[in-house]
Amino acid sequence: MAGEPQADCLFCKIVDGKVPATVVRETETTIAFRDISPQAPTHVLVIPKAHYPDAASLAAAEPAVIADILREAGEIAAEEKIADQGYRVVFNTGAGAGQTVFHAHLHVLGGRGLQWPPG
Repeated sequence: MAGEPQADCLFCKIVDGKVPATVVRETETTIAFRDISPQAPTHVLVIPKAHYPDAASLAAAEPAVIADILREAGEIAAEEKIADQGYRVVFNTGAGAGQTVFHAHLHVLGGRGLQWPPG
């Protein structure tokens, strides 16, 4: 059920502390940790603690949490010293867009030039 922890979800296991992660920030509604396969010098994932399969389902159910995630992205960019040079935030939705863990998550990427279109 959406919003409830899923036993087979990697990110739910990180939220529950069952799988280790390098956590950089945590709030009441979110947790942010370094990506294990970084695509840029700064590559942090920001996830809701509640399980939703993608950003659209999260936004429909809990729009305030999407705002929390975006606010945390800005805080991370400032802490990582990439805010002034620019950074990218990305929600991949669906396998065709590159989503591999079906728990809503935002990528914060920066620390190098990021081309457009992303490819």
